[in-house]
Amino acid sequence: MVAPDLPCDDDSAGLSEYADTVIEAIGERTDLVVVAQSLGCFTAPLVCERVPVKLLVLVAPMIPVPGEAPADYWTDTRYDEEVREHYDDEVALFYHDVAPELVSEALKRGRTLSGVKRLPGYRRLPPPISPFPRPSPRAP
Repeated sequence: MVAPDLPCDDDSAGLSEYADTVIEAIGERTDLVVVAQSLGCFTAPLVCERVPVKLLVLVAPMIPVPGEAPADYWTDTRYDEEVREHYDDEVALFYHDVAPELVSEALKRGRTLSGVKRLPGYRRLPPPISPFPRPSPRAP
């Protein structure tokens, strides 16, 4: 298993750099299953277009429309229109069924996201990909 740290705290990194980081971490591994969670679903299809994978698994995905920038996702899905009274407690929202010692460990490992990705003008996109790619067969 490989779980690379994406450059989420780097204001100059876009989705192409995220995919580069994952592909570098993959190295020479084969028979890949790419698993992406939440906003990782913006990066996973880009990885699948560049390396042969057996399976793409999306966990609690935020699935972009092809070509959609991460900063546009929140507006496009009308996130700000949702009633938010139950969303203020991060632990209750994301870790409600997780053992307290695991919650503590997860919160210690959190990283600050680059503010640039939250700005409406953030548009650092790679060339558009086809609608969600099918995993490519391993090269002969």
